[in-house]
Amino acid sequence: MKSTDLGKALRELRLASGKEAKAVARSAAMSPSKLSKIENGHLAPSVIDVERILTALEVPDEVKAQLIETARVVATEATAWSIHRRAGLHKHQDEIRAIEATTGLLRIFQASCIPGLLQTPEYVRAVQQKSELSDDALEKMIGARMRRQEVLYDSSRRFHFIITESVLRWRLVRPPMMAAQLDRLAAMSRMLNISLGIVPLSAPMPELPTCSFVLFDTRLVIVEIPHAEITTREPKDVEQYVRKFDSFDRVALAGSEGRALIEGIRDEFLREQEIG
Repeated sequence: MKSTDLGKALRELRLASGKEAKAVARSAAMSPSKLSKIENGHLAPSVIDVERILTALEVPDEVKAQLIETARVVATEATAWSIHRRAGLHKHQDEIRAIEATTGLLRIFQASCIPGLLQTPEYVRAVQQKSELSDDALEKMIGARMRRQEVLYDSSRRFHFIITESVLRWRLVRPPMMAAQLDRLAAMSRMLNISLGIVPLSAPMPELPTCSFVLFDTRLVIVEIPHAEITTREPKDVEQYVRKFDSFDRVALAGSEGRALIEGIRDEFLREQEIG
């Protein structure tokens, strides 16, 4: 099946459902014009696009599985960050938010920065300013990131974060702001539906932390590399990242031990502020 055939199939499913295009687009966290381009074969949908559309249409599981597999075959799995920036990073945040809303267990491994769901507004601003966004785009991005964090308070969902100790020490913001960011991490780690593990620098490294990635249940993984974001549903690929996540989880400090490490580094930043 070609992308044009896939778009036609999605359109036929929508018409059969009796749902208006605007309503489906809204539920799928995309613009009506984007949905129209997909349905008419003018835009090849990503795997994520297809999943959101099918979820909005409430199609049977077997139909959903078949079309998602088709999307995996025909879609471009790597999307350059430059494309996301041109389209608007806040829109990409909304797309990820839609996927998170249908995920029971979210597992995140981060070796470069604090995970987005746990970032303070000041930290978000510092990270995104390095992307050379306009002031308007930056504010929209911060707003979208903050809205994404609302999912953490849904007690029916579980979140498992693994962060390397180096991430806690990267000076992406001034010491008092880093202290506030680490305070947030410690506080969020006390929530019953959140597990936060820190891989200490003293631990034997199970493998190289070559990239950061997010696992959505066991159906999808999104991998971050410097120039692009890679999405895959290939079972063997997903399983590889599950194993990678588990290997770091085994050496991570969690609970009171993890909080002690976080709070110790926080205190270092606070003392630095007092000395300054």
